[in-house]
Amino acid sequence: MSTAALSGGDAMRPVALITGGSSGIGRALALLLARRGYNLALVARGTERLAEVRDAVVAEVPHARVECRSADVGDPVAVSAALVDLVDVLGVPRWAVMNAGIARPGHFLDQPLDDHAAQMRTNYMGALNVAHALAPRMAAAGGGRMIFVSSGAAFFGIYGYSAYAPSKFAMRGLAEVLRVELAPHGIGVTLAYPPDTDTPQLAAENETKPQATREITAGGGLWSAEAVAERIVKGVENGRFIVAPGAQMTLLAHAHSLLAPALRIWQTRVARTRRG
Repeated sequence: MSTAALSGGDAMRPVALITGGSSGIGRALALLLARRGYNLALVARGTERLAEVRDAVVAEVPHARVECRSADVGDPVAVSAALVDLVDVLGVPRWAVMNAGIARPGHFLDQPLDDHAAQMRTNYMGALNVAHALAPRMAAAGGGRMIFVSSGAAFFGIYGYSAYAPSKFAMRGLAEVLRVELAPHGIGVTLAYPPDTDTPQLAAENETKPQATREITAGGGLWSAEAVAERIVKGVENGRFIVAPGAQMTLLAHAHSLLAPALRIWQTRVARTRRG
């Protein structure tokens, strides 16, 4: 089902499209970009939370124009229809933020295949579906920026993330290819690696996160969604490909290949301690 949520506003403002725009980092990005002069095209599954974000944006930035569509990014037909509608109403986005995602950690021996399929469907295929639908339109309009919101789980295999990490590895690979292929068409690419962020998704993730995973992923601190959004926007505005907020993410972004052997040994020790 599609829900239109249009406020009055300046049609000359550039457009930022955000998937997963109803909460967490997506919501923070919506508010920040509206303040910075963008109209917003927000896509998520929950209509009520989308309406809440729309109301929050319009209350703070009355001249911003906000359109919301309820769609599952993992459904290529549904999300393509939503995107076509948004482009017809607002115009081609200057920024396209692929932020929608889910995380359900657990032990591989216990997790059903459905968990693996669901996370790949939303996290990777969702980003692919949106990028594939928008890239031709953005190229024809003179370019823009695609922003992929990934995870530290894309750097190396992490205990407990057998269903989640592959989807973020795949997103990373897609972003690295598109960075090269889309550049001649005026489309830049940014790949963001948020640290642990205080969002509803993290709260849900913690419900099934094994204790060993908690210990392995600790150390980067807990960031606010607003702080992460600010880092992402600053990185995009500076034309950066990699945005890795915090010392831990920065280190992993630049040295994960060198650190991976030591991290594997450390993870094995933590896992054995937890089992024993």
